[in-house]
Amino acid sequence: MKITILGATGSAGRRIVTEALSRGHEVTAVARKGSDDMPDKVTFNIGDAGISENVAQLAKGQDVVISAVRPSPGQESTVAETTKALLRGMGKSGTRLLVLGGAANLVVPGSDGKTVIENANYLPPEFRHIGQASLDQLEVCRTETEVDWAYLSPSASFNPGKRTGRYRTGQNELLVDSNGKSELSMEDAAVALLDEAENPKHHRAQFTIGY
Repeated sequence: MKITILGATGSAGRRIVTEALSRGHEVTAVARKGSDDMPDKVTFNIGDAGISENVAQLAKGQDVVISAVRPSPGQESTVAETTKALLRGMGKSGTRLLVLGGAANLVVPGSDGKTVIENANYLPPEFRHIGQASLDQLEVCRTETEVDWAYLSPSASFNPGKRTGRYRTGQNELLVDSNGKSELSMEDAAVALLDEAENPKHHRAQFTIGY
């Protein structure tokens, strides 16, 4: 497959690049600034997910685009507009889009319907602006009816770690273990995204994964 990865120099983006290459795909990595440490097999382009014409050009001829774009600290309020531009560009290309998003809207099990953003055990108040950005991002996606998109919400704790290749899949409820922990490595998020790219199961829908 031909796969373009937006936000490829970020923590999650780099792991998606690595996973895609390990499966033998033709990878184009995209970031707003140059990078001198991408693998040799990667085609690297400078681009901006917030410019729809740029996105359309980058997505042309690709089988799937994966967005792992994250705003700079303090710029979370720009996420909705960036996502709108991303979707406009994708609409011009006809290419499938996978978005690595956030967990803010996931319902916490046993909480009478409270979501992650409403639960300080999973999202401390000082980080709620980040959670709100992911809520805004998902709402923009939900208004899109032409692009074949899927929105992956990771677990509440989402950090670099180990690639196990194992995960559970859900829809809009936070996945937790027997101790109530909700964790996922960025490496396994990359596994899930490539699994979805290769065998699409979610169309214009949110899904979540966790251990």
